[in-house]
Amino acid sequence: MNDLELRAEADAILAELVGDPGGTARLREDQWQAVAALVVDHRRALVVQRTGWGKSAVYFVATALLRRRGSGPTVIVSPLLALMRNQVESAARAGIRAHTINSANPEEWEAIHEEVEQGKVDVLLVSPERLNSVDFRERMLPRLAATTGLLVVDEAHCISDWGHDFRPDYRRLRTMLQELSPGVPVLATTATANARVTADVADQLGTGAGEALVLRGTLERESLRLGVVRLPDAAHRLAWLGEHLNDLSGSGIIYTLTVSAAEEVTAYLRARGFAVASYTGRTENADRQQAEADLLANRVKALVATSALGMGFDKPDLGFVVHLGSPSSPISYYQQVGRAGRGVEHADVLLLPGKEDEAIWRYFAEVAFPPEAQVRQTLAALADAGRPLSVPALEALVDLRRTRLEMMLKVLDVDGAVRRVKGGWTSTGADWVYDAERYAWVARQRAAEQQAMRDYVGTSQCRMEFLRRQLDDEKAAPCGRCDNCAGTWADPGVSSQALAGATGELERPGVEVEPRRMWPTGMPAVGIDLKGRIPAKEQCSPGRALGRLSDIGWGNRLRPLLAEQAPDGPVPDDVLQAAVAVLADWARSPGGWAVTGPDASARPVGVVAMPSLNRPRLVGSLAERVATVGRLPFLGTLGHTGHGEAHRAHRSNSAQRLRTLSAAFTVPEELAGALAAAPHGPVLLVDDYSDSGWTLAVAARLLRRAGAEQVLPLVLAVTA
Repeated sequence: MNDLELRAEADAILAELVGDPGGTARLREDQWQAVAALVVDHRRALVVQRTGWGKSAVYFVATALLRRRGSGPTVIVSPLLALMRNQVESAARAGIRAHTINSANPEEWEAIHEEVEQGKVDVLLVSPERLNSVDFRERMLPRLAATTGLLVVDEAHCISDWGHDFRPDYRRLRTMLQELSPGVPVLATTATANARVTADVADQLGTGAGEALVLRGTLERESLRLGVVRLPDAAHRLAWLGEHLNDLSGSGIIYTLTVSAAEEVTAYLRARGFAVASYTGRTENADRQQAEADLLANRVKALVATSALGMGFDKPDLGFVVHLGSPSSPISYYQQVGRAGRGVEHADVLLLPGKEDEAIWRYFAEVAFPPEAQVRQTLAALADAGRPLSVPALEALVDLRRTRLEMMLKVLDVDGAVRRVKGGWTSTGADWVYDAERYAWVARQRAAEQQAMRDYVGTSQCRMEFLRRQLDDEKAAPCGRCDNCAGTWADPGVSSQALAGATGELERPGVEVEPRRMWPTGMPAVGIDLKGRIPAKEQCSPGRALGRLSDIGWGNRLRPLLAEQAPDGPVPDDVLQAAVAVLADWARSPGGWAVTGPDASARPVGVVAMPSLNRPRLVGSLAERVATVGRLPFLGTLGHTGHGEAHRAHRSNSAQRLRTLSAAFTVPEELAGALAAAPHGPVLLVDDYSDSGWTLAVAARLLRRAGAEQVLPLVLAVTA
């Protein structure tokens, strides 16, 4: 078959793929170049093209052509669950049998494995996390490497730790690339790779297979109109959404920086009659799928989403993207806004930055590779164990939070220093070098990205050109459409009525504080005799906080008050009034002490303060004034032994926190006497904030052993 005949066959497959069999759909020349490189030349190629360019069309058309010629199935590695669902449906239109293996469908894995074994699957979409699964790696990966007809790496910038969105699970692809049969084509695709990331990914693709073909195009998006609306505070931004959401055409996405902000915005907009749905890391899978379907069918005006929706939602007629808060990277911002305007001539993109954005960036900044001492400590713990250790067991031995510990182990796994096996992780004993220079460069890159995002907000130059230059697009030029090129087009006005409503919504304090029910794994191994379920008679009860530090409402008020370097002082009047309002609502809530009936709680018999090391005046005055307002006795303050002082500002895992806190507090004689003299009933335990919940758990255990019937925590903030 000559090139013209192959091109005609490819165009026919494309027409079926887009739902227009026998129609006029044709691959563009740059798309055909990529398809030909894979099908004719069996090359390894990296395609760096803007969102909406049609990267998925390339690998589905190539898959159909290769399968017709006897090649094995295509394996697509993608982190985007939403996009996976879209692509399975698209593939079916062209007669391509596609399945996915990811965290959302474990009940289907066995059946899919069998279909792959029987050759009934044309496309297998795999999440990168599967590559690090012991069962998948040992059972499926060798067979896939031997039989794959085409390997596709979607969002390929995730391979490179020089990039903005490095994911260690992608490192396992290096092994799969080396184990592929000779002549198997490989396609890597991304819309967000600057020059350095492009070179790094291309180098990894070419491992053992010659130089990879790089097809890089312009990142211009002619349909997008970019703008920034600068408003004084969160209440103005929320009110602006309520008044101007209907000014934006079609349906779209409203991105927030935190889960709690997404939930706040969703509740506010729903109360004002908007059909919106929340989409975050806390959203159940079934609810996510329903939200995606509702947006695709235009049954909702918007999804209010965190980065959990990310860049992988495929809705060509998406009419707008609004960011309530600035992402920390202009590259990830370009990626998210690229969801809009793919199949329509015009789409609006607006950024509403907030004063709290940088505080949120700092909170989520624990992505850097750990210092060498902590890495060596982990390697030594695994070597000394002489058996596999699970991550929870390692937490008792290593002072790292779980997500960061897991990320580090995955990197060490690919580097050959550790290995994931059934039952946990083991040391390989291989020499390992800490690449301090590389890790420091990546940290500097993160800081540079944050500065670039500040510059984007404040620039007077073309916004699209700015974003394209961040991605090293050599053809970047003024767009002529954004607010800097064509003048401000988004009305920043907010009515006094809307502002009052938004202010009231954000000033309403109160969130529940969930207590700890189970002790962390591995405590006996470090000399702490605590394990299993916390006995009911020693547990802390559910409590209340004014808000979350990640909120756009009370979070904005509490972050400066609780900042590490903030001065200590008496509780401000507005904060006290909010605490009193929270207590009043708590009393009237189901199970509260103002409710009659068998399920009601007894009214607190007294107030106890935590011995704060950073803010003793704040915590003490809050406890005493709450006691005065509630006409309750102030029973006293727990004592501090000094054991937990080194731990007070350190964010680490549950086992390490409990290890430090287990002997940190005492019940002084005066407090013990006050508890004994008080009527039988619950006590309020007052503190400034709750992060992991272990401080409250340890303190509640002491108080209950000293005679308190219940311990009801009241804190100013929870951190998540």
